[in-house]
Amino acid sequence: MEECPRQTGLGARSFETAMQFRRTAQASDIDELGHVNNAVYVGWLQDAALAHWYKMTDGPLKDGFVWICLRHEIDYRLPVLPGEEVELRTWLGVRHGARFDRHTDIRKVGARRSSVEAVTTWVMLEKATGRPRRVGDDVMEAFGLDVAHHTSTES
Repeated sequence: MEECPRQTGLGARSFETAMQFRRTAQASDIDELGHVNNAVYVGWLQDAALAHWYKMTDGPLKDGFVWICLRHEIDYRLPVLPGEEVELRTWLGVRHGARFDRHTDIRKVGARRSSVEAVTTWVMLEKATGRPRRVGDDVMEAFGLDVAHHTSTES
């Protein structure tokens, strides 16, 4: 996944401040209808999330924790065709205990409308135990996010 220039990954809390990546639709991404297959988009969502996590974390966070997907909510809007380049923008939403929502927008480069809009709920696990861990302020700080803005009143 190609990272877009001038992107720091810090403060990714909206479409405008999102971490950005680019992909080009390959022949292997195309289904029998002639456009990118829905399952490929799911892979792109995961790739963007992981790339952002690994870019922003180091040491204890990167080495000690892993994320698993609890839920994808995906709206497929416009097809992406072979050879078309897309921009993936990903940003963080609200944390709920061990869960964290991540938003992703996929659109053709220069397009005004999305091809795909998604919200994925991820769960943070301790690698050593496989048990969920509450998303702490250390994670928020790694992404340069305002702790109060991204905290749910639920747990």
